[in-house]
Amino acid sequence: MTFKVKDYYYKKAKKENFLARSIYKLEEIDNKYKVIKKGNNVLDLGYFPGSWMQYTSKKIGPDGFAVGIDIKPVNKKLLGVKNIKLFEKSIFDVTTVEELDFDDRFDVVISDMAPNTTGVRSVDQLRSLNLIEQVFHHLPVFLKPGGNFVIKVFDGHEAQVFLKSQKNIFKEFHFLKPKSTRSVSKEFFVIGKGYKGDQKV
Repeated sequence: MTFKVKDYYYKKAKKENFLARSIYKLEEIDNKYKVIKKGNNVLDLGYFPGSWMQYTSKKIGPDGFAVGIDIKPVNKKLLGVKNIKLFEKSIFDVTTVEELDFDDRFDVVISDMAPNTTGVRSVDQLRSLNLIEQVFHHLPVFLKPGGNFVIKVFDGHEAQVFLKSQKNIFKEFHFLKPKSTRSVSKEFFVIGKGYKGDQKV
């Protein structure tokens, strides 16, 4: 099945000077669940190309700060933004917030990260789940108790089983497929609010 790459949200992002159409996914999630607040410190895992960083930077304002991390080279289009900092490294190589020039855990952790896809659904679902499991495993390092969390998931039975096992580490746990998600896509987003902190995950 094919889709028109230059669809409505692609054109809208271009027109509004956002780096990717995925901006509208985070915007819808945040409008519905109030994940990011003014003055928050936010960690964006796999931020590239950076539309979520653009949205976050504006939402948190000058009193907040956002850190983006990705294995791809730093996107120079974001370097002029004052309240963000970017790192070129794997999140799974980071064991403390100090390695991100931070001295405390973050209020919010967000991730639109996806594995390198093969087009084989079962393989891609497994790769996605592996990423998700690692992010959940690292959450105690990065997310404050009471903090909020957003992560992209490729739907599948194993993913549903894993997520069900994790829902109790948050006060609220929601699933959402944003309107801007392409109809052919099997992705959805998990929104966790009120992280219970430091429990074994």
